Amino acid sequence: MGNARVRATNRGRSSDHDRAGSQGRVSDVGLVAIEPLHDLTSSSVGELVAESERLGLRLVRRLADEWATGANRFDRPGEILFGAFIDGRLVGVGGLNIDPYAGDERVGRLRHLYVLSAFRRMGVGRQLVERVMKAAHGRFDDVRLRTNDAAAARLYEKLGFRRDIGRDDYTHVANLAPELRS
Repeated sequence: MGNARVRATNRGRSSDHDRAGSQGRVSDVGLVAIEPLHDLTSSSVGELVAESERLGLRLVRRLADEWATGANRFDRPGEILFGAFIDGRLVGVGGLNIDPYAGDERVGRLRHLYVLSAFRRMGVGRQLVERVMKAAHGRFDDVRLRTNDAAAARLYEKLGFRRDIGRDDYTHVANLAPELRS
């Protein structure tokens, strides 16, 4: 269920014209496997840390540091960290925590979603979010997240998150238990 074929071209997207081989070569980069991560080492996540820092982002470094110190290992009830693998290579991560800002253990938080640039716009991020949300069902009533990235916001909104303006601790929320709300 967590696997899907990913195709890439020299322009980062695939079209029928590309598949015919006339423009840009399509290289089949294999199946995407979304799997729980039970051990995170600096070497396993190093490529993601390096690229994200080159782009001025600290979320993957924070993930690696918090894992190393034990501050956050996604090991409380309902928490999980997923990795996206293509041909054995870790190309993305995304996790689910109890939201530390909510004060309610039924509120989850999608955290540290990051996909290597070369694998974006191929469905890897979508698959990570879908796996996180599947894991959240039955455990959390809401899942929140915070993003300042417009492309990421569009992805989250396509996947059912709604923008919640005016909050300091989150920008988007997905309600998983609407029947429980009054």
